Amino acid sequence: MTKAKQKKNTAMVYDGQGNELMTIRKLEQDGNDLVITGKIFGAMPMKARLKPKDARAAVKIMGFKTIFFLITFLFRPSK
Repeated sequence: MTKAKQKKNTAMVYDGQGNELMTIRKLEQDGNDLVITGKIFGAMPMKARLKPKDARAAVKIMGFKTIFFLITFLFRPSK
């Protein structure tokens, strides 16, 4: 896979200063869990799991405005 194609098929997470914090290469289902595969700081490979109870806990700590934002997030332009 070429570097350009590899960059195209990834999602990035940035810190407060706009620096690359994590590259997400794959999101997949494993049973009832969401498995997130990627690299932290562009170097350290990692595989994280989000369990349903933790996803529900995350929704509980969000306010209505944040939940609405999350629903419309995919349709917003990037800056």
